[in-house]
Amino acid sequence: MRDLKVTLVQANLVWEDRGANLAQFDHHLARLQEKTHLVVLPEMFSTGFSMNVAKLAEGMDGPTVQWLQSKAAQVGLDIIGSVIIEEDGRYFNRLLWARPDGQLFKYDKRHLFRMAGEDKVYSAGDTHLTVELQGWQIRPFVCYDLRFPVWTRNVGMAYDLAIFIANWPEKRAAHWRALLAARAIENQSFVVGVNRVGEDGNGHPYCGDSSVIDPLGNILFHNRNKACIQTVMLSSESPKAYRRSFPAWQDADTFTIREDEV
Repeated sequence: MRDLKVTLVQANLVWEDRGANLAQFDHHLARLQEKTHLVVLPEMFSTGFSMNVAKLAEGMDGPTVQWLQSKAAQVGLDIIGSVIIEEDGRYFNRLLWARPDGQLFKYDKRHLFRMAGEDKVYSAGDTHLTVELQGWQIRPFVCYDLRFPVWTRNVGMAYDLAIFIANWPEKRAAHWRALLAARAIENQSFVVGVNRVGEDGNGHPYCGDSSVIDPLGNILFHNRNKACIQTVMLSSESPKAYRRSFPAWQDADTFTIREDEV
């Protein structure tokens, strides 16, 4: 396990305009000034958080998926973000993890935001994704997943870093900040949260608050209200040392998630 550099891209998404959003992320990635290992984009980074699947959904060979794969190969980095995907007649808010060698991993958002009707339009996932990078075990989640500690629980220290990508509105920004810290502390892991800024097509403002938090709950990076691209170094020794000195994870309650709950 080696030190890991993660780059957060906090962007003002253009409502339901794939071309404009992909162009701005081309620009953001061209501005990378330092070596990094992983680039994290917001939830539904090419469209904004939209229920307009008839207009915006694409297949796994669609333009955003192709952009992710080609961009990862071009810059030589792992890149993640979520995309509106249609598959077998169903729609998914699907996090995609693209690698420079062409590998593509997927995680379908487990908790669908009923207050926006997401649960009426999209299908929920039921499987975690854990990806190894630089010796780190990394588990990504999407937005509303952040509120559910059972689903995000780090059972047996299965992961060293949790990533949450989001379109999390400003009016609940205090919840976002508090829950990111809580997930880091209770799971004794690093947490990266990447949110958008600006206003969406429904008039909802977003203030970002993208953050990096260490296993003790210390904030290593935080940015509010403006678009930015920031690279943060995560120490490989930090989670290992903390878990050795304060092994609270060994006393965690055991549980199972029943199939009828998924």
